[in-house]
Amino acid sequence: MGIVHEPHHDGSPLYVSDATPRLGDRVRVRVRIPSAFGPVDVVRTRSNPNHEPRFTMASPVAVVEGWEWWEAEIEVENLTHGYRFLFTLADGSNCWLNATGLHTIETLDSEDFKILAHPAPPEWAKASVMYQVFPDRFARSADAAGRELPAWAEQAQWSDPVTHVGPHTSTQFYGGDLKGIEQHLDHLERLGVTMLYLTPVFPARSNHRYDALSFDEVDPLLGGDAALIALVHSAHARGLRVIGDLTSNHSGDAHEWFEASHLRPGTPESAFYYWLDAEQREYASWLGVPSLPKFNWNSPELRARFIEGPDSIVAKWLAPPYSLDGWRIDVANMTGRHLTDDLNAEVRGIIRRTMIEINPDTILLGESTNDATSDFQGDAWHGAMTYANFTRPVWGWLSAQERESSYFGLPFGRIPSYTGEQVFAAHRQFAHGFPWRVQLSTMNALDTHDTPRFLTHAIDGAQPVAVGLSMTMPGIPVVFAGDEFGLVGDDGEHSRTPIPWDQVDAAAPTIDLYSDLIHLRTGHPALNGGGMRWLHVGREVLVFIRETAKESVLVIAARGAYDVSLPAHAFAGMPRPLYGHATAERGGAGIRLSGSGPSFSAFALPGVALPDFSATGTVLEVEPERSLRRTKGVARGC
Repeated sequence: MGIVHEPHHDGSPLYVSDATPRLGDRVRVRVRIPSAFGPVDVVRTRSNPNHEPRFTMASPVAVVEGWEWWEAEIEVENLTHGYRFLFTLADGSNCWLNATGLHTIETLDSEDFKILAHPAPPEWAKASVMYQVFPDRFARSADAAGRELPAWAEQAQWSDPVTHVGPHTSTQFYGGDLKGIEQHLDHLERLGVTMLYLTPVFPARSNHRYDALSFDEVDPLLGGDAALIALVHSAHARGLRVIGDLTSNHSGDAHEWFEASHLRPGTPESAFYYWLDAEQREYASWLGVPSLPKFNWNSPELRARFIEGPDSIVAKWLAPPYSLDGWRIDVANMTGRHLTDDLNAEVRGIIRRTMIEINPDTILLGESTNDATSDFQGDAWHGAMTYANFTRPVWGWLSAQERESSYFGLPFGRIPSYTGEQVFAAHRQFAHGFPWRVQLSTMNALDTHDTPRFLTHAIDGAQPVAVGLSMTMPGIPVVFAGDEFGLVGDDGEHSRTPIPWDQVDAAAPTIDLYSDLIHLRTGHPALNGGGMRWLHVGREVLVFIRETAKESVLVIAARGAYDVSLPAHAFAGMPRPLYGHATAERGGAGIRLSGSGPSFSAFALPGVALPDFSATGTVLEVEPERSLRRTKGVARGC
């Protein structure tokens, strides 16, 4: 049985009556079953409140356009309330539907669908397209010429090649600043992005600034506090959100807190770090790098100064006059974890509570580059900056076979070759462990400042496919500044190439490609929170649909030539081209999709026809040839 014939449920409004319930609220959850699946006698939900299974009977509602809808009511008894569906088929067999698909055996609670009673992310997040800027390499204003460089900085000209190997990688200084970013906001408007993400802006002894000297001021080399205020004000005037970057796992070894405690036992700041000897000479650090000493979050004073309450660092930059719209937290997965300590949940919870206190309409994203599911269950982090669910599998599918590369920290030495089926499997395995709300706020990045550039190893013609997937799959699409110029880079350092503003005209076709696909994303509600249903998974092509009651968008991402036939119930209506050159033809047996590859195409479709759910259990709309309570027919099974 193909995936298109499977029952479907996700966390979108089509299937969940309330995405932001409170504890004790009752939420209606729905599942729809295609007629091709075969007769289903009973549908139950299986919840797990307080880790004790509880079953609830679902009621059949109606059959609409070849789909049978069932509905059940669930009481939200935990802040993260998991549930799945149990089908009893006409032949007496049973199968389960959870976030990872259809199963004939019992499934893990961790793979359940999840309703969250935690405070919701800002509504604007799910419609966002992120643009990531590495300030030193984006743009340099005229003001930069008059700034005196610190001793660590090695001045580079804007056209100089990036030093990406050896001891000078972090000291090569191009002098990009915040005013330079402000002067190019028209470029961001041309692209159509909606959120600007700045890597750290605090003073440091490196070009990347992840080794902060202080969190209390903006680096004067970037223009100081006034430059950040001006940038955020200008961005907001254009409808752009701006988020910052914090290192909650560590500071720099020249940070004022570290200098106040290093070799100085008994100082108030001594409790901020993990010391390995009584003299406070040796200390724990990020991956053993001595310039990045690790925070000890057992310290109440550290919490008070950094993350807790209106006087903290977290709060300061969200409040006027700075008014950042959120934070991305560096190495969020490591924060609060050291030997026997695991304070990660406490720390992220405090950060989010502080953010809600200052401005609840802010977003909190956390870096966790591999399997992020255990930490990202909606309690604090709204979404993950991760690579396992999207980035790595897309690279494996669309990169030149077995190309040598640093592959996101994995010791492969080269990029593995993936089929379309493996892309689907990886995405389902790593993304579907997130609650739906978290999926919608998780970053879909092709590359970042920490990785090689996607285009470096991509097969010819792959860029529209990869960017199209980023823009149409659930999550926040990410454009790392320079990708729209066609920049390449062999590793994370090499990818931080200064933006070639003198080549805007030459890069216009690629910039327009990004703009077209970004506007596709922002222009269609179905792509901004609509449900997602896979229709076909093949070696060379992936086909899925994003759905709401008002509109649907059909997506075809292809590596090679394809010719796919789908049954009539796959979707209603005749596809109307939105992007690309795929052919869609309806016939008596269904619909045929065909085209060449690499290519990306999208089509507009009508929204999902819904039954009237106001009288659950009553047949309100039934196709004449079928009965909801069928006793005849052959069950396909799971």
